[in-house]
Amino acid sequence: MDDPIPLAQALMRAPSVTPVEAGALDVIETALKPLGFRIRRYKFGAVDNLYARLGDAAPNFCFAGHVDVVPPGEGWASDPFDPQIRDGMIYGRGAADMKTAIAAMVAGAQSFLRGGAPKGSISFLLTCDEEGPAVDGTKAVLEALQAEGEKIDHCLVGEPTSDAYVGDIIKNGRRGSLNVVISMEGKQGHVAYPQRARNPVTAMIETLAALKARTLDDGAPGFDASNLEVTSVDVGNAAHNVIPQKASAKLNIRFNTHHTPEALLAWIDETAGAAGARYGVGHSLAVTSRSVAFYTDPGPFTDLLCAAVAEAFGKAPALSTTGGTSDARYIREMCPVAELGLRNETAHMVDEHVAVEDVRTLARAYEAVLRRYFA
Repeated sequence: MDDPIPLAQALMRAPSVTPVEAGALDVIETALKPLGFRIRRYKFGAVDNLYARLGDAAPNFCFAGHVDVVPPGEGWASDPFDPQIRDGMIYGRGAADMKTAIAAMVAGAQSFLRGGAPKGSISFLLTCDEEGPAVDGTKAVLEALQAEGEKIDHCLVGEPTSDAYVGDIIKNGRRGSLNVVISMEGKQGHVAYPQRARNPVTAMIETLAALKARTLDDGAPGFDASNLEVTSVDVGNAAHNVIPQKASAKLNIRFNTHHTPEALLAWIDETAGAAGARYGVGHSLAVTSRSVAFYTDPGPFTDLLCAAVAEAFGKAPALSTTGGTSDARYIREMCPVAELGLRNETAHMVDEHVAVEDVRTLARAYEAVLRRYFA
């Protein structure tokens, strides 16, 4: 097995805070070219992306991920972009999420290819936009690849999916997420003369109560029940004797495959509109982010991944759809996709770190995936 740690350290030295590539994709290109991969670079807006492919035949197995990271923050024990190994741990921004996993993918592919070319193709799809708006990254590259006639048959994303120990969880789906700001506008007035005013707070309270009262569903295959949470209610009224003119509220819905962002947004709009009409209050909605839910049915592909993990880590993983969103939601529109990576315990934290041996074992798992896939 080729050691993934030197490549991981080279990637982590690149200060690739979204959307800046900072040389991280150059590091990958330098590692993949000697293996025979053809490199294509795509730039959309300020975002650099890379797609590499070895072979022309089907099936095309794709490793996907991102080289961008979140800002490091303050208080690190060492330079976040100068990766250090201490007590068996590698420290630095991107250690968990997810530069070490990308290095493990490359190392796994290197080791697999020592046995000869695959009966098909291996590809890499890497972006610098996953931690940001996620518009000019994976989504845009997939659209470009489809326009060029490129086909991906199966994909594995290296997000940090593991929880208690590495290899305990494979994500075969993710909940959708919808962030909405509801604004209500009435008419300011004196509390002693409410008939001369229109209170937006009353309409807002009724709207939020109606939204929270609905049971969205009782779950979906592979998913828990969908959930709506009100995260902020803001009026900005310092006076006790003034009916305010405006009120706003923020909410988030994490939803399963029973729903779409469009249908949920229409429901919120209808509910707010009905409450506003009862009190003569206008309303508007602002969507700050939305992502769809996706699900890869358990079957031969997930069975193959579970067997590879059991081979490398000694224990079979569980399939899960918990956690936040990822670029896999875009990939699912092209092919079956799942996620397998390191522990997510320190992702985005100060002194982000993972165990060195976990990275090496993950590389063996990725090699086992390729070996089983092309058997």
